[in-house]
Amino acid sequence: MSWEQRKLGELADIVGGGTPSTSNLQYWDGDIDWYAPAEINEQVYVSSSQKKITKAGYENSSVKLLPAGTVLFTSRAGIGKTAILAREACTNQGFQSIVPHKQELDSYFIFSRSAELKQYGEIVGAGSTFVEVSGKQMSEMELMMPLALNEQQAIGTYFRRLDQLLSLHQRKPF
Repeated sequence: MSWEQRKLGELADIVGGGTPSTSNLQYWDGDIDWYAPAEINEQVYVSSSQKKITKAGYENSSVKLLPAGTVLFTSRAGIGKTAILAREACTNQGFQSIVPHKQELDSYFIFSRSAELKQYGEIVGAGSTFVEVSGKQMSEMELMMPLALNEQQAIGTYFRRLDQLLSLHQRKPF
């Protein structure tokens, strides 16, 4: 099992979010999920956002449609909260989301490294008046990675099972 240091931007696309004009009602209450950082809590997967945008809102803004498996990463006002998209969606500009390259990065593996991502984001985001980490900064993050995707998947599966066990244990009455 060989590992190497890789930049996150070599293994994934880092994609910022956007917001359609809030004064144009035709852009809102559609069927496209649109996440804000406040919606990202302790859950692993997210599948339905509080606010939704329309096709017109999507087409007339800087919003980008992110595929299922994208790891949402809050990049300001609480840097480092993460969740995995269960289905395609968009985000506002409070995110620098990680879209894994299919044969190079496993979603759950990178999600299991959330603490490292958060720590890195807080360090590089510090120093400005408004603490925020950019997509360029995120893509420069260096991580030790297994070379083989199947090793990442095995590690990701291990952590997914561990998270499920912990979640079940926390629900048990004492």
